[in-house]
Amino acid sequence: MKRKNILIVAPHADDETLGCGGTILRAIHEGHSVHWLLVTGMSVETGFSPEQIQTRKKEIDKVSKMYGFASVHELMLPPAMLETLPKGNVIVPLLSVVNEIEPDEVYTVFRNDAHSDHEIVYDAVMSATKSFRHPFIKRVLAYETMSETDFGMKPGDSGFRPNVFINISPHLDQKLDILEEFKSEIGEFPFPRSRKALESLAFVRGVQANCNAAEAFMLLKEIQ
Repeated sequence: MKRKNILIVAPHADDETLGCGGTILRAIHEGHSVHWLLVTGMSVETGFSPEQIQTRKKEIDKVSKMYGFASVHELMLPPAMLETLPKGNVIVPLLSVVNEIEPDEVYTVFRNDAHSDHEIVYDAVMSATKSFRHPFIKRVLAYETMSETDFGMKPGDSGFRPNVFINISPHLDQKLDILEEFKSEIGEFPFPRSRKALESLAFVRGVQANCNAAEAFMLLKEIQ
């Protein structure tokens, strides 16, 4: 099996775990090199306390080690404020990471999620993965994010309609353990970012894929 470079783009820390944590674990287990790109980050300037910033830094450090990422890149753009920035301020630093890593595959959020940051990050990823500029990118997929994808009810949106399913049965428990490291983001069921909610979604996607547990994606591009 060819060893691949895989880039996981997350608008906020925890999006990657919600949407494709099991896929990340499976890819690393199979010997691929997986890189984590965090677009936004907490700062005092954007209204976060030093305590919140330190807690999030510890969460990111621990989660990075639990996954075993090949590299972590933090753009530190303002969360929930990306729409206030010129698009180039998002695209250019993201593009720099893409050029550094030269990924074979890129995973990003679904454009029609409820969170405005997700829409902007999606557009930036599509701009930064053009085939004529980055021929090394062979596959681009969008993942679903509980609490955002399921509430993205924009007019004319046909919704998240997955056409790629990845069996994560051996990795589901570890994914859920990692999720619980984001203590400031999770809650008790029926809160969508909860262990039971994510486990339930994995089982539903598993039923659709004829396996015990799966993650679902929309294939945006594939070049063979």
